[in-house]
Amino acid sequence: MSTTQELEKEIKLIDKELSNVDAQIAKLKTIQRQLQEKKSALKKSLDKLKSDKLASVDWGGTTYEWSEKVSETLKNVFKLQTFRPKQLSAINSTLSGQHTIVVMPTGAGKSLCYQLPALIKPGITVVISPLVSLMEDQVRSLTNKNIPAKLMTSTSSKEDSAAALNLLKDKNNDVKLLYVTPERLAKSKRFMSNLQKCYAEGRLQRIAIDEVHCCSQWGHDFRPDYKFLGILSNMFPNTPILGLTATATAHVLSDVQKILNLQGCLIIKSTFNRPNLYYKIHEKPTSQEECLTILEKLLKYRYNGESGIIYTNSIKDAEDVAQGLRKRNLKVGCYHANMESDARSKVHIKWHEKHYQAIVATVAFGMGIDKPDVRFVIHHTISKSMENYYQESGRAGRDGLRAECITLYRMQDIFRVSAMVFSSVGSIEHLYGMVKYCLNGTLCRRQIIAQHFDEDWGDADCNKMCDVCSNTATNSIQLDLASHCRVLASIIQNAEAQDTKLTAQKLLDAWFLKGPVPLRHKGKEPNFSRSQGEDIIAFLLIEGYLVEDFHFTAYSTVVYLKKGVNMEALDDPDFSLKMTVRRYTKFELDSPAPKDLDIISSSKSQGNENYAVKRKAVEDHKAKKLKTILIDDDD
Repeated sequence: MSTTQELEKEIKLIDKELSNVDAQIAKLKTIQRQLQEKKSALKKSLDKLKSDKLASVDWGGTTYEWSEKVSETLKNVFKLQTFRPKQLSAINSTLSGQHTIVVMPTGAGKSLCYQLPALIKPGITVVISPLVSLMEDQVRSLTNKNIPAKLMTSTSSKEDSAAALNLLKDKNNDVKLLYVTPERLAKSKRFMSNLQKCYAEGRLQRIAIDEVHCCSQWGHDFRPDYKFLGILSNMFPNTPILGLTATATAHVLSDVQKILNLQGCLIIKSTFNRPNLYYKIHEKPTSQEECLTILEKLLKYRYNGESGIIYTNSIKDAEDVAQGLRKRNLKVGCYHANMESDARSKVHIKWHEKHYQAIVATVAFGMGIDKPDVRFVIHHTISKSMENYYQESGRAGRDGLRAECITLYRMQDIFRVSAMVFSSVGSIEHLYGMVKYCLNGTLCRRQIIAQHFDEDWGDADCNKMCDVCSNTATNSIQLDLASHCRVLASIIQNAEAQDTKLTAQKLLDAWFLKGPVPLRHKGKEPNFSRSQGEDIIAFLLIEGYLVEDFHFTAYSTVVYLKKGVNMEALDDPDFSLKMTVRRYTKFELDSPAPKDLDIISSSKSQGNENYAVKRKAVEDHKAKKLKTILIDDDD
């Protein structure tokens, strides 16, 4: 019988052996991780080499066996004389059977990249698209061109759904394009079964995935059902997949290729620059009535007789703004996801036919709209991200003529949007990118957009087509925020001592010696305007000196502010933080928008392709030029 000491000694020996095994396991895991990282890097390099090799092919050539038919179809069916940049490359690549992802700016003609090839070879092109309004618009446009097309959505009638399902099995059906939502593929076994039969018979010509960035969680419009599309390349190996998007960073593109199992596929990327769009930030009034007055003046005078879109943050905002403008005798429609499908379609058609001057809508409206003469896009509230903003504003000026993109900005809207999106991965960082764009008063707005999408357009590519470049007066002042940071930190600390949480508005009040006396700081009121005070708080927020603190109530999410980790830098007596604070400029609401500006983009801005947008406007407006004038601070 073993003694207690012997047993304890044996246990210690085993513990020592286990410790050695744990050390070996840890070492092997480290080696495993390193090998996996190396493999991943090599695979990434291999995929890039494959993509680069495909990109080196002259996909824009006109010597393919189908080139003559492509040219005839462009002119006779689509009534166009020439292709826009990269369109022909995308068309040739998909007709060659290549898996391709096409990145083109909004308005560059992505839809033609799958609509035209659908008419060149026999079979059906299935178009997967996220929004019903897009599909309705495109099917209506195709029908007007005598191109047989159908759509199938969750709101389609049983008869329409049955007809769409049957055409996948009917060899004699002449339908060339079938539009479906990703939810239809993910949730309808019958649809997938019929699609497999269509493929087995050799009639599935291609699968086009519009707004392909929705696959990626890093994309600004992530949709879970898009991840289901990853099975398509394996299920239909001989059918080319064509992914299209207007907004995708390098990170998102890499993620999309991985999700769709298209690593190493051809990437066709056009520049994001839209030289005919004028970008402007306008100070948003604090009251809804004042805001409606701005919108009224814009629609009645500056954009009189022109079509446009007013984007809002919520369904309630869309309804309130539309109702307010109607009371001011403006013909506007309201569009949001809670409306019945028929009602949405009627609003869309009335706007398309110019019965409505503008649509007041949530972001449920507009992706892929086939209306080239949109002269203005106004954001009543800031977008959720730069990608969202670029895509939404890009619905203006698709005909190449001058159009204007105006954003009404106010600090309070940051927290309205963040309260809606903060639970999504990366959403706050995306929103802060949009806030940086709005706060900017010194850099060309195009330059900021270019930086976001990893491009370099150069100063000449703006041609004074943004409020910063077109304003010759000094519209910004530089401040050292060190002392102001200390004041704001002390206000927050004082509130915490009183067990009080501060919203951004309460923090601003206490700083400007307003609101409850116990919360106010003991010094003097800042020597700049309250609007610029808002900009400073927003700047400190996006730079990490302040952070948002979200609290749920029974009816809403309340956003408070507290000190961020970067506030610890205040302990350094030499701490300095510079900020360029913009001065707000006046937009001439009562004057008509300039229409005579010749817009010629540089070859650099169009990917070294000869591309020019040069149009002449009505002679009556020839002398009109956009003016922005400096307004003094309102202190």
